Amino acid sequence: MKIQHVVSGVLALVCAPLAAQAQGAADFYKGKNVDVLIGYSAGGGYDVYARLLARYLGRHIPGAPTVTPKNMEGAGSLRAANYLYNAAPKDGLAIAALARGAAFDPLFGENKAQFDAAKFNWIGSANNEVSVCVLWTASGFKSMDDILTKQIAMGGSGGAADTDQFVYIMDGVLGAKIKLVQGYPGGNDINLAMERGEVQGRCGWSWSSVKSTQPNWLRDKKISVPVQLSLTRHPELPDVPLITDYAKTDEDRRIFKLVFSRNIMGRPFVAGPGVPPERIAMLRKAFMEAMTDKDLIAEADKMSLEVNPVSGEDLQALVAETYLTPAAVIKRTAEMLKGPQ
Repeated sequence: MKIQHVVSGVLALVCAPLAAQAQGAADFYKGKNVDVLIGYSAGGGYDVYARLLARYLGRHIPGAPTVTPKNMEGAGSLRAANYLYNAAPKDGLAIAALARGAAFDPLFGENKAQFDAAKFNWIGSANNEVSVCVLWTASGFKSMDDILTKQIAMGGSGGAADTDQFVYIMDGVLGAKIKLVQGYPGGNDINLAMERGEVQGRCGWSWSSVKSTQPNWLRDKKISVPVQLSLTRHPELPDVPLITDYAKTDEDRRIFKLVFSRNIMGRPFVAGPGVPPERIAMLRKAFMEAMTDKDLIAEADKMSLEVNPVSGEDLQALVAETYLTPAAVIKRTAEMLKGPQ
């Protein structure tokens, strides 16, 4: 009996602080506002997913705070990432929707990335994505052979964005001759550029976003999908080749794996460093609950959005694993990602 009393007393001492922390986090969020900083302009895939999450996240955070989406576009979401890491209060009242490749930019020496990705607190991803290239049908280009043998103008939204980095990798590894037209604030702006004939296509566009934001283009065959920029095929695109099909050497395949594994964190959300751990745990739990909320799923279905959430813990592990890639592969990849010199 005495041992039982001792054990009970020890458990009470251990659990009481944890319970107090959880209660403290709940009290903290009550009556507060959580900003969701969106690293791209309105209308694109990142914006659509972030606003969908914002409509449901608050109901799953104890204290039921208001959740407000705010666009902070620039440099392929690096403006938002840098702000969150260096300037935003470290209190858990701000999270950001970043480019899926932003976590790897410091690894590749991107000087605009003023953060340590491993010190971010990864909250979760709304989807495990498959990215594609698309070509505007009226331009006369339609196939991967066209991409590899002809000069095609593709739209880009910043050095850290998939629109730019995936093009650099295709040029560097496969010798493609893509002309990258940079400076568009987001994917929706590149779409308008395709319609105006300024560019003939774009790469690094999530298939889920293609379907949800431009279903008429698919229906009317205004675009073709020549290649999947991913490590696995999407079940809806069984006849579209993978970028890995074009690798000629083992090192080529390692580079493709290093770059395109980011699709696992297809729509990532992140909190800054220094946020109290109990609030991070609460945000991660609320994120997964929101992404499996039946009302969110129903709305996503109406919008043709794929929802396949990845936990914050898994994202944190993926970032750590990626940074263990052999130095020679990282160096060659980094050189390619600098673009034409």
